[in-house]
Amino acid sequence: MILFSAKISSKHQERLKVNYPKQDFMFCENQMALEQHISEAEIVVTFGRDLSAELIEKAHQLKWIMVMSAGLEDLPFKEIKKKGILVTNTRGIHKVQMAEYAISMLLQVYRQGKVIMKNEQQHIWDKSVRMQEITNKTLIVVGTGAIGQEVARLAKAFRMKTIGVSRSGRPVEFFDENYKQGEISQLLPEADFIVSVLPSTDETKGFFTYEHFRLLPEHAVFLNMGRGNVVSTEDLLKAIQNKEIAHVVLDVFEEEPLPEDHAFWQAENITITPHISGLSPYYMVRALEIFEPNLDTYLTGKGAYMNEIDPTRGY
Repeated sequence: MILFSAKISSKHQERLKVNYPKQDFMFCENQMALEQHISEAEIVVTFGRDLSAELIEKAHQLKWIMVMSAGLEDLPFKEIKKKGILVTNTRGIHKVQMAEYAISMLLQVYRQGKVIMKNEQQHIWDKSVRMQEITNKTLIVVGTGAIGQEVARLAKAFRMKTIGVSRSGRPVEFFDENYKQGEISQLLPEADFIVSVLPSTDETKGFFTYEHFRLLPEHAVFLNMGRGNVVSTEDLLKAIQNKEIAHVVLDVFEEEPLPEDHAFWQAENITITPHISGLSPYYMVRALEIFEPNLDTYLTGKGAYMNEIDPTRGY
């Protein structure tokens, strides 16, 4: 059985049934249905957050988990590794929309989007609003995978200097320079923008510290659209309050949804979006374009899986 806890439209459901008529598909409406049928499933297609260690223990026939997102931090990898279950995800399908988000937010900050919108709502004609240009600035992207590369590619249209920071520091297309994560401190003083697309792993939790923000120029903008736990709320607030950096753009947070009384809402120099940088009308189409070739590989035993995950590293 191929068990879907990830919600997909009836159109996509019918397409899968037509393309794979010999396969038994079960599309769950809720968590209760997932728990009821998990023991029968050979393949589970999920967004990841609904699979607990207890459910994995009950999944006696489970061979493959297809995660229809890039984030994997909620998966019980200890139990998955113990059972030798294959894990794949949809890494790479977020690059277009998330890169557009990053560039649009940097433009929003430099072209005073929040001020202009506020003035429009209040019918204020103010030509003294200070505009800036992102062209020819220096951009550091921390995380040089598909999303980071697309951010760098778009940045090149603005003639930016692009610097990539990754675990390996290997050369990556669209980056002028590449460095290892441990070398980031030496790069920060020249950065105008820093964009984080780091995943959530044991290595990346608390990666950015107050010392990093202190090293950035006062006019720098920090944008995080990777995972919220790569930087602490306290360090971000301290950096803004002490004017170590000019602006922070956040799409991800240590706690989600962000509480109504959270201090971030009160800070004028923090732009908040509700974890939407990865949203796209083409999301599921792209996700299934990874799932179906992987399903073909699974059924035929031929070829290599796309986006196979190392359970010991979590990505």
